Amino acid sequence: MNIICLLFSSISLVSAFSLIASKNQRSIRYGGIAEPTFRSPEQAGTSGATISMFLGQGRKSSQKKSIQTDTTKIGDITIPSIGIGTISWSSDSLTSLENLELQSLVSTACRENAAFFDTAERYGSRFKTALGLGWGETEMLIKKMVEEEKERALVATKFTPSPWRTTPDSVVEACRQSCKRLGVEKIDLYQLHMPDIVKPLRIFGFAQESLDEVYWEGLAQCYHEGLVSNVGVSNYGPTLVTRCQQYLKKRGVPLASNQIAYSLLGRGNGAQETVDKCNELGVKVLAAFPFAMGILTGKYNSQSSSTVAEGTITSLTNNCKTKLEIKDLNRYAKGDGKSIPEGGAAPLLSAMESIAKRRNKTVAQIALNYCICKGTVPIPGARTQAQLSDNLGAMGWRLTPYEIKLLEREADQLGFEFEGAGFKRTSEKFVGYGVEKWTLD
Repeated sequence: MNIICLLFSSISLVSAFSLIASKNQRSIRYGGIAEPTFRSPEQAGTSGATISMFLGQGRKSSQKKSIQTDTTKIGDITIPSIGIGTISWSSDSLTSLENLELQSLVSTACRENAAFFDTAERYGSRFKTALGLGWGETEMLIKKMVEEEKERALVATKFTPSPWRTTPDSVVEACRQSCKRLGVEKIDLYQLHMPDIVKPLRIFGFAQESLDEVYWEGLAQCYHEGLVSNVGVSNYGPTLVTRCQQYLKKRGVPLASNQIAYSLLGRGNGAQETVDKCNELGVKVLAAFPFAMGILTGKYNSQSSSTVAEGTITSLTNNCKTKLEIKDLNRYAKGDGKSIPEGGAAPLLSAMESIAKRRNKTVAQIALNYCICKGTVPIPGARTQAQLSDNLGAMGWRLTPYEIKLLEREADQLGFEFEGAGFKRTSEKFVGYGVEKWTLD
């Protein structure tokens, strides 16, 4: 009896000390922003292991389930909260469509119910696309990759506004060609790639009328002819997306999405206002450049390899970026003392790494989860299974309002916005005869 009493007294004493400790550590403080303390099982040591044992040893299966149920709606389709960008996909062969690494990625995405691929008719291998010969190649590559998992894969593609495409029928015909290349009767989401900005005669002083409404009519015809399930746009600001939605509504067509460049480093220049307007209108934003071309993965200036994804580390030695792009990205990451203050994105990366360590996540996962928390669907590019697996780790949980506030404060204090690198810009495109720009206004 005395032994039992002694045992209960010991337990009570330990509990009392634990209670005192928890009261003294109610919150942690990130640079002046108080946040409730949380502990993952990994951080909780033996107690966490004991909890895991009693709550179920299949933590991985539980995480897998949460990933598979982390979804959102775009129009009438349900997609994973993170998509897969395909702009960097290409075949390993010059004569056929083959890429074993991509095949493994696609198989994993389909198996995990995370197969939402975003592509475009103009995407192809870097060499062919530069020569204007790669159109449709990535669409055909996707067709081959998902052939055995077609029922599990959702695909979004894009129509490219061009000077020779001047009628609604040109949109419909391009859509039919994309259907053929993708091997489908109906495209899940068909988007305009950008506003009608390609005006080659403008440099000679000739006024060229905007064809935006012509292309909207083309989307409506694609929808009514049953070629597409949903329609969307890309790089539209609040004004243009509102006009487009109103036009399509009169034609009985809902506007499902608007794809723009958006990230922790890319909320200015109208991006955040566009997200807010789209959320108000019920138009889902697809966030391109969610990693700011790798800056927000810790790839260029991480202080801790434990928070950098395996696929990111590998990509340092297998980088397909041009020298000009790498030069610009290093300038963003580390600063140049001119347009980018010394230190570059380092203060933001430090805050991201702090949160990543506490959550047992990677910096890249913090970047993606931030985009999800803001109501967008990030579309990170992925070329390997390791990169895909890390991206999927950003689903099934959410940053707290405190963490979001901290990250935004650090980003705002940097004094610069990410606007792209090399010839890949967030608000302009190289179109052969020069560069055309758009604004999110």
